Amino acid sequence: MTTPDITLLGLGPGSPRLLTREAWDVLEKASEVYLRTRKHPAVDGFPDHLLVHTFDHLYEQNESFEDVYAQIVDEVIALARRDAGMVYAVPGHPFVAESTAPEIFRRAKGEGISVYVVEGLSFLGPTFTSLGSDPLPLTAVVDALALASGHHPPFPPDAPALIAQIYDKHIASEVKLTLMNLYPAEHPVRLVHAAGTPEVIVEDLSLYELDRSAQIGLLTTLYLPPIDQHTSFESLQEITAHLRAPEGCPWDQKQTLQTMRPHLLEEVYELLAAIDADDASKMQEEFGDLLLVLTMLMQIVSEAGFNSADVIRDISAKLIRRHPHVFGDLQVEGEEAVLKNWELLKAEERAANGEAEKGVLDGVSIALPALTQAQEYQDRAARVGFDWPEIQGVIDKVCEEIEEIRTASDDDSRAAEMGDLLFSVVNLARWLEIDAESVLRQANQRFRERFAQIESAARDQGRDLGGMALEEMENLWNAAKGKNR
Repeated sequence: MTTPDITLLGLGPGSPRLLTREAWDVLEKASEVYLRTRKHPAVDGFPDHLLVHTFDHLYEQNESFEDVYAQIVDEVIALARRDAGMVYAVPGHPFVAESTAPEIFRRAKGEGISVYVVEGLSFLGPTFTSLGSDPLPLTAVVDALALASGHHPPFPPDAPALIAQIYDKHIASEVKLTLMNLYPAEHPVRLVHAAGTPEVIVEDLSLYELDRSAQIGLLTTLYLPPIDQHTSFESLQEITAHLRAPEGCPWDQKQTLQTMRPHLLEEVYELLAAIDADDASKMQEEFGDLLLVLTMLMQIVSEAGFNSADVIRDISAKLIRRHPHVFGDLQVEGEEAVLKNWELLKAEERAANGEAEKGVLDGVSIALPALTQAQEYQDRAARVGFDWPEIQGVIDKVCEEIEEIRTASDDDSRAAEMGDLLFSVVNLARWLEIDAESVLRQANQRFRERFAQIESAARDQGRDLGGMALEEMENLWNAAKGKNR
């Protein structure tokens, strides 16, 4: 067989006894080998004649793993151009949890350099042996470095996950923080140290203790059990798809976008009520009900058009595109600059899509409640500079509108001026950074509770509320206000 320019060789997960027969044959016949790192137990079992080179020095010379790996790839490609070719060996399997070998393979194929891959036993087999578990059907395999740089786990919580390369306490701490955005602090986890070696240890602890383990090292992997059944978005989608399937529920099968519309509105308002009441358990329930309606709507449209992946992809792309100050290099100062840039980006998107130029207020839904719509109009106008320079002008405008109601000559004029007054009051709320819709809903709730107390007090006195004098009701009202306070 012709000697390949590059031999990518897997060293297995640990002990030299786990080297494959082919890997041993290649090492015996080779005069030298290049290692991504010497820090691997199998190196101690190499044939005595073998000259060993490593790239460990690059880890000290570069600031990031990405830089290290890029330099290793460049050097391996350069070495491969020699007549004798070269052997490059990596821990485990060359294509499992290994950044350099796949890139070397890709670069070599593109440049006409021949490559031969010597399979190696990956860390996965010995790790699952140590855990006494089977990865099927849904175990996620995740890189700790990628997880540490994120903010939320990228895998479903109702399936287990295996997180590789927990090589020091700092990485363990960063991984823990990301996981705790979803998993409870007391969630049980398992650390597998040195799988595939006689020194293997399986350590059980709680998630919050993850970075306290004294055993963490280069051969440490984290096993994360699932939280519980039916705790992922994918699981909810499966349930709703099942409900809509031929063997599902007759009621759910008959639903359309139009029949679901009232349920959507109802659940939104029930969630708002729970938020206004600051009731955590009720909010959890109502968030679930709203999510169910949204998932059902997406299932309905997926049967004839786009699906949830399309929805999530589009909104994710939009969020990234419209936050260049977070995901890009744009520098902005303060919330006002962010909002102005947001409007500019929206205008650019419309132009790129060939849409007609829209006004600043055109994107505000006409279906919004009137107070919310008014405040959104005012917000958008303010973003382009159409606003009072200071709050006193807003207060004066409210007073002016009250006077215009007082002096209005007919019913139509009074109605118009009343609308202007309400609009001005909403603007005052905006200046005070108060959501007008929310505070009016809260005021409505307070009025309802206090009036119910007046009715109750009247019944306690054996009185009919309609037969009480206004002064008597006023006294009961003030008593209710004092009680609420």
